[in-house]
Amino acid sequence: MPKTSKTTKAATTKRTATGVPAINIGINDKDRAAIASSLSRLLADTTTLYLTTHNFHWNVTGPMFNTLHAMFMDQYTELWNAIDPIAERIRSLGHFAPGSYAEFGRLTSLADAPDQPPSALEMVRILIEGHESVARTARDIFPLAEKASDEPTADLLTQRLAVHEQTAWMLRSLLVEQ
Repeated sequence: MPKTSKTTKAATTKRTATGVPAINIGINDKDRAAIASSLSRLLADTTTLYLTTHNFHWNVTGPMFNTLHAMFMDQYTELWNAIDPIAERIRSLGHFAPGSYAEFGRLTSLADAPDQPPSALEMVRILIEGHESVARTARDIFPLAEKASDEPTADLLTQRLAVHEQTAWMLRSLLVEQ
């Protein structure tokens, strides 16, 4: 039997009802759906933490104002820059990314920011808990990514974990008395 050329194989690619080639990246549909669903929770957690951090940046008061105001700005900027790669990974897996407050509220593991701004040190405590919670969400996705040999998702998770764990440490250091 003659060898099948790459062009022949491409011509036999499965297509959707609309004629678009079906996703065939080496991860089956079920695994892609499970990873995308989990990444949607990570996106919701990241977005919620972003909003809380930005809120605290605007509303921090007290003797640590300058330090915390600048620190919170660095943190919310980093979180803002993390949102798009997470959403785009979900899209790369063939699923739609959540994008409404209602969806984020349903998917997040984080509590919403308090209605009244807490004290500066309470803001720090809330953000520590938030970063650790997002780290746990990211860590929970690893088994799915590893099972599916989804290296791009594993790489994204590794990057996110490093940021959240380091940020929690830095925030926690503000609360330690010498």
